[in-house]
Amino acid sequence: NGADEMKYEQVGRDIVAMSIEFVSRIHNFDAICCVASCDLIIAGCYLAACRLDIPALVVTGGSMQAGNYCGKTVVEADLDAARFSGASEAELFEMEESVCPSFGACPSMGTANTMQMLGEVLNLVMPGTSTIPASDNARLRAARTAGKYMVQLARSGKTPKDLITKDVLENAIMFDMAVAGSTNAVLHILAYAYELGIKLTLADFEKYAKEIYCINAVIPSGPYTVVDFHYAGGVKQVMKQLAGKIHTDAPTIYGDTTWGELLDSVKSAPNKVIHSLEDPVAKEPGLKIMRGNISPAGAIVRPTAVYEEVKYIKGAAKVYECDQDAYRAIMAGEIVAGDILVIRYEGCKGAPGMKELMLSIDALIGLGLDKKVGLITDARFSGFNYGAIVGHVSPEAAVGGPIALVEEGDIIKINIPEMTLNVDVSDEEMAARRAKWQPREPKVTTGYLKRYSALVTSGNRGAVLEVPEEK
Repeated sequence: NGADEMKYEQVGRDIVAMSIEFVSRIHNFDAICCVASCDLIIAGCYLAACRLDIPALVVTGGSMQAGNYCGKTVVEADLDAARFSGASEAELFEMEESVCPSFGACPSMGTANTMQMLGEVLNLVMPGTSTIPASDNARLRAARTAGKYMVQLARSGKTPKDLITKDVLENAIMFDMAVAGSTNAVLHILAYAYELGIKLTLADFEKYAKEIYCINAVIPSGPYTVVDFHYAGGVKQVMKQLAGKIHTDAPTIYGDTTWGELLDSVKSAPNKVIHSLEDPVAKEPGLKIMRGNISPAGAIVRPTAVYEEVKYIKGAAKVYECDQDAYRAIMAGEIVAGDILVIRYEGCKGAPGMKELMLSIDALIGLGLDKKVGLITDARFSGFNYGAIVGHVSPEAAVGGPIALVEEGDIIKINIPEMTLNVDVSDEEMAARRAKWQPREPKVTTGYLKRYSALVTSGNRGAVLEVPEEK
C-alpha cells in the first residue's frame, strides 16, 4: 500500500468503464450483467451502466469475514497500521495470515463495501443482496436470482436512465451520510450524475450533511464489520430507518415499485449495528464538505472517523509535494503533536490520478499521531483511514488552487464541527503568492496517465473526463 502505482487506482474506474463500453458496443449487447466487488472496479461497472444506457445489473461479491488475531477481531487496515507499531516480522507475518480469512471485500466501510451497498440504492444491485458475505451460500442463490431477473430487465427495456433519477441519487447521498461510507463515494456519485445528465454538486452533499446523522456502527465509525451489518438488516434496514427522509416515491430496480412500497415489507428493527435516526451512532453525518480559503470549491472529511480531540485543530503547516516525502518526514520524527501536514500535487491532474495517501496515513496511525495532528490534501484516502484527515481539496494544487499557495509554517485551522478549512494568511498575501506561482512540470509525461491528466476534471466534480471543447 502507498506505492506510486496507486496513481492508477482512481484512473482504473474510467478504464473499467471504457472497457465495458468497448465490448458492449462492439458486440451490440442488448443488456449487461457485471460481477464485481472491489473499489474502483465496481465503481467503474456502475459508471459503464450509466453511460451505455442499456438494461444493466451488477452482482456483487460480498464481504469477507473478519479475521481473528490473538483473540481480537482484525481487518486488513489493522495490518497496515501494525507495520509502524514496532511489531516484529514474525508478529506481522502471523497477523497477515489472519486478517483476510476468506474471499470477498475487506469487511469495513472502505470503498468496496460502500459501493456494493450503494448499488442497491442506485437500482443496479438486487435489494438485500449487496452485503451477503462472500462465503455464505446465500451469495450463490442471490446470483441465480439476479440472473433470472436480468432476463426480465432486458425484456422490459428499462435502463439506468429510467431507474436512476435525481431522487435516487439524492437517496444515495443520504444513505452514504447515514452509513459513513468511504469519502471516495462522493467522486463516484457525482460521476454517475454527469453520465446521466443530472445536475448534482457538492452542495447536495452539504444539504444532507445537515440532516442525516451516522447510524452505522461499522469500522471505522464503530466496532462492527460489514458481515455484522448484513445480518443486522443490511441496506434495506438502513433505508427503513431513513424512510422519513429519503424520497420514498423514487423507483426501485423493479421499475414499477417505489422505495416506499419496497420498505413496507421491511420491519423497523434498530439494533447495535444499525441504529435509528433518533439514536444515532454519532450526532453528525458520515461525511462533511469543508470550505474555506484553502478549499473554496470544497474538501471532504469523514467526521465519524475523527477523534474528538482533533475535530478542531490549529497548527503550523508542514508542506510536502508528494505522499512519499511526507512519509519520510513522519518516519524521521519531523512531525510532532499540533502539526498539520499539507500534501499536495497528488490530485487528479497533479499525481496524476488522485492517489490514495496510504503511506503517510498508515504511518501516522501506527505511530499514534492520528490523535495529535491534522492532514489536508488534494489527494484521496482509503475508506479504511481515520483521523483528522481532509481530502479532495479543490481546486487542486496542479491548477493553482489555494493549497498550492500554502507555505511552511503557515497556521492552518481545521474546524470539522463548523465545516471550515482555512489558512491564517491575508487575502493580500495570498494574492501576492498567486502572482508568483507557476505550474509545476508534470510528474508523468507518457502513457495513459498523461492523457488522463489532460482530460480529468477536479475532485469536486467527480474526477470525470471531459474533452476540452466540453469544458
